[in-house]
Amino acid sequence: HAFDSCINLRSITLPDSITSIGIWAFYNCWNVPSIIIPDGVTSIEDFTFDSCIGLTSITIPNSVISIGDCAFFGCLSLESITIPDSVTSIGNCAFAACNALTSIVIPNNVTAIGDGAFSPCASLTSVTIPNSVTSIGNSAFENCRSLRSIIIPEGVTSIGDNAFSFCISLTKVNIPDSVTSIGKNAFGGCNSLTSITIPDGITSIADNVFRCNSLTSITI
Repeated sequence: HAFDSCINLRSITLPDSITSIGIWAFYNCWNVPSIIIPDGVTSIEDFTFDSCIGLTSITIPNSVISIGDCAFFGCLSLESITIPDSVTSIGNCAFAACNALTSIVIPNNVTAIGDGAFSPCASLTSVTIPNSVTSIGNSAFENCRSLRSIIIPEGVTSIGDNAFSFCISLTKVNIPDSVTSIGKNAFGGCNSLTSITIPDGITSIADNVFRCNSLTSITI
């Protein structure tokens, strides 16, 4: 809680000696517009920049390997962010409620997208998921109302509950043959989705997976 709720704080300069930024460190610092994380930092901990509603830009160096739970939750003004290839772990709700965020590229070493990681990012139109990802967590992209299409790469084996529910602009989704399970309501409320192909490898489809009003074709 080093500087949490410093609502009048307008500038942050971090020294090069820093290797980690702790839990809640800058929570609720409303008026900080930008921050540069120095080379050498290896982890951004849980809730570090939670509710920094004025944050518009942040530089994450290649030394960072993990982004904690809710690290950027509620950063309402954050329009873009580059996650370096060094990152292997993106925590639950890491970028949840970043409503100005329009696109995201998940780096090639990430294996799992955490629960609620990008829910609800209302302006998110583009997501790139790398081949390294094997699981998409519960509610990972729930209520991303501007997301139009998504390519789920080969290698993903599970799609969690509500993973893409209420992505009301989603018209196209590719589910690869590697997927074996799709969670409850995973695509529920995707009312622009008209057709979907379920791959041969599916062994488990939960309740209300495709509760979509405009869905006219399902190929199994």
